[in-house]
Parts: sequence; structure tokens; C-alpha cells
Amino acid sequence: MKKPMTAVSFTETEEQKARLEAIIEAHKDEKGALMPILQEAQEIYGYLPKEVQKRIALGLDIPVSEVFGVATFYSQFLLNPKGQHPVSVCLGTACYVKGSGLLMEKLEELLGVSNGSITEDLKFSLDATRCIGACGLAPVITIGEDVYGRLEPDQLEGILAKY
Repeated sequence: MKKPMTAVSFTETEEQKARLEAIIEAHKDEKGALMPILQEAQEIYGYLPKEVQKRIALGLDIPVSEVFGVATFYSQFLLNPKGQHPVSVCLGTACYVKGSGLLMEKLEELLGVSNGSITEDLKFSLDATRCIGACGLAPVITIGEDVYGRLEPDQLEGILAKY
């Protein structure tokens, strides 16, 4: 049975907090400050937790809903942390026709999480993606920078064991 995203408690160092405050201060009077602040905040934390979004909103004197709206509109921003080994399943047309939907189902079963989630030990995150340009290898998954193609669901357990 698939489990929903494990709640990851937000922790930050004093250095991260100070860097974010400095970024907000440096950009707060600029027109269009939200985008560069979000980009730099994501560089600091690896994603944009709600606590960081609230701090940005407070620093810019704008509603949190505006920060959240921008963060969810642009695909470059992550609202959830990625695992130590991010797993992506290509669901582009070529991969899907060749069985990537079955790969996603098997990975959800093996990892015990659903698409867009992270394992309790923070080791793996699982995400669907669109075409990665490896159609000749369909169906394809990536684990970090490693690409695996021409896969069958029964190969996945062995691949995950490497990580």
C-alpha cells in the first residue's frame, strides 16, 4: 500500500537563516524581488519549505499566498525535499507506450511511497517526469544522474539495491 508523503520536519542552521535574511534585505526594495529571492532561498535549503515561504512573505510585506502562488507556478521550484537518491520515471509518450506506467507502479510498491513523495529514511524521492530525451531507451528512469533504459518492472529491485 502506498503511503502519502512523509512529513519532513523543517530544520535550519543559523547560517542558513542569516543567509536568507541577507538575501531578503538585499532584494526587498527591487521590483520583481520575489523570483530572485525564491531562487536563492532554494539554493540555500534545496527546496522551499512553508516556513521559508512565510519568512519571505513577511520580509517583502506580501501575502504568503502570493509567495506560494509563484513557487507552485514555476516548475523550477520544489516544495518538498528530494531524497538522497531522487528517482524519476519518464512518463513521456514513448516511455509510457513502452510501459513506464508499470515502472512507476512497481517503484511505488518497492519504495512504499507515491509519486511526489520521499521515503521515511529520506533516502529516495519518487517523481514522474516528462520526456527526458532518451526515447530510444524507452522506458527510462533516472536515479540522480544515472539513466536506466529498456526496463522491465522486475529489474527495479536490483537497481534500487545499488543505492
